[in-house]
Amino acid sequence: MSEMTRLITIAALALVLGAELTTAQHPPPGEWHAFGADTGNSKYSPLDQIDATNFTDLEIAWRWASISKAVADTRSEINAGLFKATALMADGLVYIATALSQVAALDPGTGALVWYYDPKTYDQLDRPANIGWQHRGVSFWRDGDTDDTRIFIATHDLRLHGLDARTGELEAGFGDGGIVDLSTTLGREIDRSRITHSSPVAVVRDTLVVGSSLTDQTTTREAPPGHVRGFDAHTGAMKWIFHTIPQGDEFGVDSWGNESWRYSGHTNVWGNMAGDDELGIVYLPISTPTNDWYGGMRPGDNLFAESVVAVDVETGQRLWHFQAVHHGLWDYDFPTAGNMLDITVDGRDIRAYAQASKQAFTYVFDAATGEPVWPIEERPVLAGDVPGEWYSPTQPFPTKPAPFDLQGITVDDLIDFTPELRAEAIEIADRAVLGPIFLPPTVRGQPKPIIQSPGPGGGVNWPGTAVDPETGTMFIPSQTRLRALEVVEYEPPATVGYFTDPWAVPVPGPRGLPLVKPPYKRITAIDMNSGDHAWMSPHGDGPRNHPALRDLNLPALGGHSGIHGGGPLATKTLLIVNSGARYVEDMAESARALTAYHKRTGEYLGSVMLPAVPSGNAMTYLWEGTQYVVVAVGGGGGAAAPELIALALPTSES
Repeated sequence: MSEMTRLITIAALALVLGAELTTAQHPPPGEWHAFGADTGNSKYSPLDQIDATNFTDLEIAWRWASISKAVADTRSEINAGLFKATALMADGLVYIATALSQVAALDPGTGALVWYYDPKTYDQLDRPANIGWQHRGVSFWRDGDTDDTRIFIATHDLRLHGLDARTGELEAGFGDGGIVDLSTTLGREIDRSRITHSSPVAVVRDTLVVGSSLTDQTTTREAPPGHVRGFDAHTGAMKWIFHTIPQGDEFGVDSWGNESWRYSGHTNVWGNMAGDDELGIVYLPISTPTNDWYGGMRPGDNLFAESVVAVDVETGQRLWHFQAVHHGLWDYDFPTAGNMLDITVDGRDIRAYAQASKQAFTYVFDAATGEPVWPIEERPVLAGDVPGEWYSPTQPFPTKPAPFDLQGITVDDLIDFTPELRAEAIEIADRAVLGPIFLPPTVRGQPKPIIQSPGPGGGVNWPGTAVDPETGTMFIPSQTRLRALEVVEYEPPATVGYFTDPWAVPVPGPRGLPLVKPPYKRITAIDMNSGDHAWMSPHGDGPRNHPALRDLNLPALGGHSGIHGGGPLATKTLLIVNSGARYVEDMAESARALTAYHKRTGEYLGSVMLPAVPSGNAMTYLWEGTQYVVVAVGGGGGAAAPELIALALPTSES
């Protein structure tokens, strides 16, 4: 599709579908309406004031101290987590959620507080399930009939709140006085201590799509189900429920042997979701069932676990699905939304949905039909010998694009900076079982643990991926994260069978170095029109200054002390990613940065140091002629207080 054709097509769609599409699927160029900028999760902005010539000139324009700190300072029992939210900007206000599910609206030019809303979830809970007091953001919606605007947040205590976007007041006509109880509509009695909400709800057309987060480690096979629900954005009424674990005689129920659909849980959407307002589809990136590394009590492929499911946003009906992992045993859930983008493959124009994964695959589909853009092959994989386990004989392997990070591990992957380090790495690796991706777990002591590569948290994680709609390029921050894994039997009264104890553990390398060759964190750009990798750039210096390496004059190795690969933001001129500074003395400094790359070549363009490590994804907007880049930093009980930091180019007066 030529650039002119693409622009004409977008303009025609806008005329046909009206203003609602232009403010949801395609927000005004200077605004940011969703976690991923827009309904399709592009994480893209056409702003170009900040570019390769001036990125490193950015300075702090304003900073806002999170209101969560005041509560945490007076309530010693509250351990507020990292400030992970991504800010929104719409109609002249910046919106942000705190780690405690509070909501604030700020002046976009100064960061001054305009209003705040505190649902006081900390009065209802000792600690939210799984990750505790952390939240990734709010959602924005505009009523196409009245032009009224609302902010929605699903809070830790299982409530969905609808707020007037201008005032922060609860919307009286939404739910019960502005609040919908999310604890009563899952179709099964639930243990409220094991389920929570920590990600923004998806907004597609006039439907709010709600996932959930659940406690991972469990001693029982019974767990709350991760069913996904759609609610009317006007009234709060539930429109539909999609059973991520099929029930009764639904499609896929026969993939849960021994009627394990009756008691199995999780299989939830804990990250973000992308959608398409034109197609009327929301795409569910679904996680692992109970439990992460053992499934003897749930024989079969276990649809729709570890699948992408395209759902009609009006009815909740499944339109198509793809299961990326059959009978998951590796915690290879989908942690992030896919991306919508228009591509041209072999002369054919395709509205595509591209989903990156923990296992470092990128699955690409026709967004309307679910047809793979490039073939995905079922290939044989190894079976294990854990008592009572059921093993899928095959797993899906995309033929394109190629994996974007290390998959599996062999002796050839071990570090070889020096002969001495190589010998030490081989000695360490001999303590475990090396093998390909989908290597099944072993029982402790029989005789060695496996090295899982990618391990849980490896590949891509919840910060996700970005796309450039002008070129059809996808940008994927990832990390090489190995984990040693073996399972142990849980004795009665536990009913879960086997689990890791402790959790899958990091794999040490020689002298504190990684076990395998670099890069350890990287950015990969993929041309989605061809399916080929365009470039790969190490993200951060990594351990280049380690005593065993500093005299070797090595290039950037990739890596920093942040827990994920980094959140991406694509603009007209740059790719900006959390952390990843180069030419620093230690990896801790590398993490405390925003870093820019050339979008076409991957050239490192420089970094801007922040007051603390960024935990939320960066976003950008235009206000009164100035482009701002805003990112949440700090929190988590460390020395750095949670703050929202706004960067801008210096003015002539400064």
